[in-house]
Amino acid sequence: MALKTKRTYNLHVTTIERVRELVGRPGAPDSQDGIVEMAVERLYREFQAEEEAAMWSAAREDPEFYGETREIARDYRDVETWPK
Repeated sequence: MALKTKRTYNLHVTTIERVRELVGRPGAPDSQDGIVEMAVERLYREFQAEEEAAMWSAAREDPEFYGETREIARDYRDVETWPK
């Protein structure tokens, strides 16, 4: 069982109302805590995806990375499956 900790946050009234409205909707958690956990997890993954996209974008401009990927492509160009 995951460890839970009681926390207190000051939220805008509209946010509290929305959390309450979302509870129990199809596909939504059945508690306010579950709604908040779901929202935070989605936001966290969104930030991670943006950071990862920025790193891949930076890698595109990195000559060392580009050279390494070309070497890998060259080494495996005649191989139909990845080595085990």
